Amino acid sequence: MATESKYSIVREVGRGSYGVVYEAILNQTRTKVAVKRMHCNVPENVELALQEFWALQSIQRQHENVIQLEECILQNGQVFQPLSHRYRKSDSHLLLIETCLKGRRCMDPKSACFLWFVMEFCDGGNMNEYLLSRSPDPQLNNSFMRQLSSAVAFLHRNQIVHRDLKSDNILISHRCGSPMVKVADFGLSKVCQGKGNVNQHRFSSACGSNFYMAPEVWEGHYTAKADIFALGIIFWAMVERITFQDGDTQKELLGTYICQGKELIPLGEALLENPNMKLPIPLKNKKSMPDDLCKLLHEMLAFNPKERLDAFQLEIRIRQISYGRKRQRSAS
Repeated sequence: MATESKYSIVREVGRGSYGVVYEAILNQTRTKVAVKRMHCNVPENVELALQEFWALQSIQRQHENVIQLEECILQNGQVFQPLSHRYRKSDSHLLLIETCLKGRRCMDPKSACFLWFVMEFCDGGNMNEYLLSRSPDPQLNNSFMRQLSSAVAFLHRNQIVHRDLKSDNILISHRCGSPMVKVADFGLSKVCQGKGNVNQHRFSSACGSNFYMAPEVWEGHYTAKADIFALGIIFWAMVERITFQDGDTQKELLGTYICQGKELIPLGEALLENPNMKLPIPLKNKKSMPDDLCKLLHEMLAFNPKERLDAFQLEIRIRQISYGRKRQRSAS
């Protein structure tokens, strides 16, 4: 990248439909960073890049379990324009909106147009890979559930709905010693306007990953509580190590579903077809899950969003469950 005097690319660490993620080094301090490059060559990619930018920029106070944006840079051909910095916010992102959405330069195939996100580096990979490479650990699971509940409550307080929560979009950092989760990938997120309750905002565009989508998302009428349904899928799969094989990548992924013969039906889709279906929680082993966690998951995965916990209720409830707690020795 043209800012190579500032950053040095070390290696590619991930690639998706809309961008590439690299491990890089900030040359001045030799600090590791993650650099995500999104190609703004078509309107769909531009929209995803902008939504990620707006979400990360709109967070005024950092949260330890949300990925931290250090800097954002717009590349037009050989010209690199800083749009924002962690300690120095800029209004020049309006130029990005005008340039990209109105298609003045990005639609020119001869002009390379990219948005570079420089973020904190997470050395533990994503949560899916991290958990599947280790034996089940209730205390670690409990810690991850608490951290994720806190992160989503933080986002919702800041009027941000993620809309694509899944174990692949959650990263692991060991910077503070014990593993810490970091919610990442805000390409499908929405920043709600106004200061009202985030759960009052309604969305109509169905988006996300099928196995994590709430029933109402399949219908195209949903609120921020769709994030809670996705967390319920993640928590249940994490505790019981329920996995499926992704049809495109053939990767083993954490996620819950309903079996119909040899076909795996996403839980949200199955509930939409049969709202009265009783979820088999726990699915594998009753000893793996105490009653209070079982009840909590049922409330997170309720078909009716009005009966589902919101992020603020979940943040409190998750700290009260007995799952994964160390047993105190009784005094002899």
